[in-house]
Amino acid sequence: MATVNVHEAKTNLSRLLKQAEAGEEVVIARNGKPIARLVPVRKRGKPQFGSWKGRIRIDDSFFDPLPEEELAAWEGNA
Repeated sequence: MATVNVHEAKTNLSRLLKQAEAGEEVVIARNGKPIARLVPVRKRGKPQFGSWKGRIRIDDSFFDPLPEEELAAWEGNA
């Protein structure tokens, strides 16, 4: 992990971006105090339908009708 001051970060931004792109974390400091981290953005894979199957469960009560008081609140009649 590299630590650079703000002036160096402004002067060498392209180089620092290449370092982050390569997976290195770069800390930017002001007066020796860390203020920001430059890290690579994780690439997201294409979402696949059904990829959460078996990982979450919705209780059957989720589909029960709402109590009148809560239904009124959702409809703006509370």
